[in-house]
Amino acid sequence: MQENELFHKKLKIKMDAYAHLIYKITKEFPKDELYGIVSQLRRSALSIILNYIEGYTRKKKAVLLNFLEISYGSLKESKYLLHFSFKEGYMDRNQYNKTMILAEEIGAMLWKTMHNLINR
Repeated sequence: MQENELFHKKLKIKMDAYAHLIYKITKEFPKDELYGIVSQLRRSALSIILNYIEGYTRKKKAVLLNFLEISYGSLKESKYLLHFSFKEGYMDRNQYNKTMILAEEIGAMLWKTMHNLINR
């Protein structure tokens, strides 16, 4: 497996883990947030990997870049929702730190992917 393929495989694994972690953590959120924060946080977390995967099925560089930017935007959205949820007391510090570390890793890898695409 080439280095580039390995990088993208690791990124997809991290994105998948992030989506599952968000689903696990939000199961403990208040029931009155089911159609609010829970729904929005889950959608944004899934949007990260779904847009990434869809982008890589496209043939044009500009279209791929657009999907990567959407993925990155969804990551930023989910990070704010996590911060908001932590401040509201819906999650503990350990859960918050774990999700934020993973989000930062994903963000750095996505940013590198977009940067490399722009510069090729």
